[in-house]
Amino acid sequence: MKRKFIALLAAGIVAASPALADLVVPNLSYRTGAYGANGTQYADGFNDYFTLLNERDGGIGGEKIQVPECETAYNTEKGVECYEATKDSGALVYNPLSTGITYQLIPKVSVDKKVLYTPGYGRTSAKNGTVFEWIFNAPANYWDGASVAIKYLLDENGGDLNGKKIALVYHNSAYGKEPIRTLQVLAEKHGFTLTQLPVDAPGQEQKSQWLQIRRDRPDYVIMWGWGVMNQAAIQEAANIRFPMENFIGIWWSGSEVDVKPVGAQANGYKALTFHGVGTDYPVYDDLQEYVIEPGKASQGGEHVGSVLYSRGMYAALVISEAIRKAQELAGTPEIDPEQLRDGFEQLDITPERLTELGLPDFGPEIKMTCDNHGGSGMSRMQQWDAKAGKWNLITEFTEPDQDVLKPLITEDSEAYAKEAGVTPRDC
Repeated sequence: MKRKFIALLAAGIVAASPALADLVVPNLSYRTGAYGANGTQYADGFNDYFTLLNERDGGIGGEKIQVPECETAYNTEKGVECYEATKDSGALVYNPLSTGITYQLIPKVSVDKKVLYTPGYGRTSAKNGTVFEWIFNAPANYWDGASVAIKYLLDENGGDLNGKKIALVYHNSAYGKEPIRTLQVLAEKHGFTLTQLPVDAPGQEQKSQWLQIRRDRPDYVIMWGWGVMNQAAIQEAANIRFPMENFIGIWWSGSEVDVKPVGAQANGYKALTFHGVGTDYPVYDDLQEYVIEPGKASQGGEHVGSVLYSRGMYAALVISEAIRKAQELAGTPEIDPEQLRDGFEQLDITPERLTELGLPDFGPEIKMTCDNHGGSGMSRMQQWDAKAGKWNLITEFTEPDQDVLKPLITEDSEAYAKEAGVTPRDC
């Protein structure tokens, strides 16, 4: 046991003691490996928001938040090891930022009764809270994103995609495969042809995929990428002179690290997002005063305001609001994971509350219930302005096609329940 403890410390796992804090929120991060450039920014935003709450507000409900960080390197096995190493530390909730790790943790948290919060990633059908009691994925999931992307293209084409050709370039993993079924159903509904082009990790080599795109001449390309795969794809698109305004990424393919390496050729590229862009929000003034200037920012605050930093911060905000709601329901600031689950299931982050938190119009309303763990699924489109070096929001929040998605979520979640021997709850 002593050797194991020393090994965990050497691996960068810092286990929080319940004596030090009643609110323990582990950060299963990845700052190394092929996806480290992306994971680092998200982890920094996640850490800094909780630091802000500790420094400005004295924590949540008078209880300080401790955020033990564990390096997963975006490796599923290491992610599970991090979970096992921290779950007895008083941990309330996990946000692993990995669909592969999420799939492995779903059965574990269900047994251990820990909350798993996977905003914008993970298993889409976890939205069904009757089956996935401990998993939450608001404000949007992958099938929401696929639907909103097609809705955007419908708007761009006068409501008609019949006869159009759309290519899906995707990370050849559980993550990248998530939107395929939804896009197939949407292709049937709207009459477009879908071509699937998998890219093996890490994704630097894509010559054959883009040669096929040049040959097939699709009208649009949708990308489900991560890490270096994104910038490689955008560069390959530029090399074959594919129109950037017809190239749309999911929200994990829409950060500064994806477009800046390509330079001016990335201008006009589009990506989905479920939150605002830039630093023109009051919360960033508070971060400057309480976190950055005092020298308490994660890694010195190098990435403050980037897309992925803001997304990590947003995830921490949702968790903190669920903690606040759980404390209110339980009548005590010292909550356990089961009480936090109740807080998530009664969470309602209204536009007015977002404004109070210093993020007006930053995200859609997040309202969850016992049977709806995914919220509204709304997202919007952003576009890269290479000259200004920034993302611009070009649409309002758009609701996905629930007529298509609800049956798919029911089908997939019921299949999981049968396979895993789960009896759905009566909500």
